[in-house]
Amino acid sequence: MRVTAGDIIAIGPGKIQLLEAILETGSLTAGAKHIGMSYRRAWLLINELNSALKKPAVESGKGGEHGGGSVVTDVGCRLIEHYRNIETTAAEACKAEIRALTGLLAD
Repeated sequence: MRVTAGDIIAIGPGKIQLLEAILETGSLTAGAKHIGMSYRRAWLLINELNSALKKPAVESGKGGEHGGGSVVTDVGCRLIEHYRNIETTAAEACKAEIRALTGLLAD
C-alpha cells in the first residue's frame, strides 16, 4: 500500500520497513544497512516522510565520536502500527481474490 501527498509517496512499504529497522537498531545508518539500503537513500526517504507528516516519524541526534543515533518517535510507531494493521485487514478481506490472482502466475 502506498499513500501519496501531492507528487510524492508519503507512506509506503520501503519507508515502513526502514522505520522498523531504525526502531530495531537505533540508528539510521545501521537500519539502512540492516535492510540493504544505502545511507543516502535512507536519509532521503526519512526526510521525505518527515516532511509529509505533521510531526516527524524519526528524530536524529547530532553525529560525533559515537554517532548521534536516530529515534523513531511516537508518530513513527503509530505509523508502523496503522500501516501493518491495514495490511493485515486488507489481506484477510481479499484472501479469495489474492488466491485467484496468484493462481494465474506461472509455476
